Amino acid sequence: MQPKPNIIHLPVYQPGKPVEDVKRELGLTEVLKLASNENPFGSSPKVKEAIARELENISIYPDGAAVDLTNAVAGHYGVNADQVIFGAGSDEIILMIARAFLVPGDETIMADQTFPQYKHNCQIENATIVEVPLRDGTHDLNAMLERVTDKTKVIWVCNPNNPTGTINTAEEVEQFLSKVPGRVLVVLDEAYCEYIDDPSFPDGVKLLKRYPNVVTLRTFSKIYGLASLRIGFGIGRPDVIRSINQVREPFNTSRIAQAAALAALQDDDFVTKCRVANKEGLAYYNRSFAELGLEAFPAHGNFIMVDVKRPAQEVFDALLRKGIIVRPGHRHYPTHIRITVGSGEQNEKVIAALTAVLQEIAIKV
Repeated sequence: MQPKPNIIHLPVYQPGKPVEDVKRELGLTEVLKLASNENPFGSSPKVKEAIARELENISIYPDGAAVDLTNAVAGHYGVNADQVIFGAGSDEIILMIARAFLVPGDETIMADQTFPQYKHNCQIENATIVEVPLRDGTHDLNAMLERVTDKTKVIWVCNPNNPTGTINTAEEVEQFLSKVPGRVLVVLDEAYCEYIDDPSFPDGVKLLKRYPNVVTLRTFSKIYGLASLRIGFGIGRPDVIRSINQVREPFNTSRIAQAAALAALQDDDFVTKCRVANKEGLAYYNRSFAELGLEAFPAHGNFIMVDVKRPAQEVFDALLRKGIIVRPGHRHYPTHIRITVGSGEQNEKVIAALTAVLQEIAIKV
């Protein structure tokens, strides 16, 4: 049985290394995973209560239209219900956008170092991938504009960018959108936006009023702490959302995920506490990196990408032996590792381990 020719060489997505695998392989009893940008503080207590209640309905199909959650999200963001779509994580919405709008021969523009699922799903649709180099770790929106042609259908902007953590400002994004042809869909992936308190950061939802060709993506996986339940959402103009909905699989989000997301959305205090703790963690990492003589990209999500000035895989392997899992393997940044911001205690363990690793490597050299 032969697969489609255009997918033969596609890589399989590699998540952060599982904790149990590391324990088993290295004989460790304690392993700290800070590789997948998960919330170290878990989820709201209200989420756990909602899940417990929903267990009674586990044998019943979910509401395919997620009506209650749709209305709650629409109210929260000040949009209409027909402007919202849900997916099994925002990455499923990326898949649906590619399926709904791209055909072979279409061009799609993205950064050369960004969330890999944009490229992956566009390749599956046999679209032509146009990658634009980041500038100082940030989307070069002017260079992306220069690559727009009559064949361009979709442009992807990850803001904050994963893995670098940098942002494009509201001024930059609005100037960009004002010049993108209205026939081109612009996807603003704002998966980490709840962590940001920088007033220069744009709000993709508000931009919809002026730019009907925008879709913004959000998720419950990050600050809300529902990563394992796989639920995210997109907000756009009704006609755009309807097109995406036409390729959505039935019952693509579970009853438990919908109930948990609805509860999570109602706990602003939990979100605020996580944002404050994350900001403190980023400040700690930046101070520590400066003391180690290392430079990091300006971080705005719940992770930070630092140049360890040595092959990233070497540092990753050494940290792994100390029970610390981070994220290496960024093709355009071979000496950088990405570290999720953890609790205060976890962050201190990472810096202690990284300090020891860099000293050990320096001695070997």
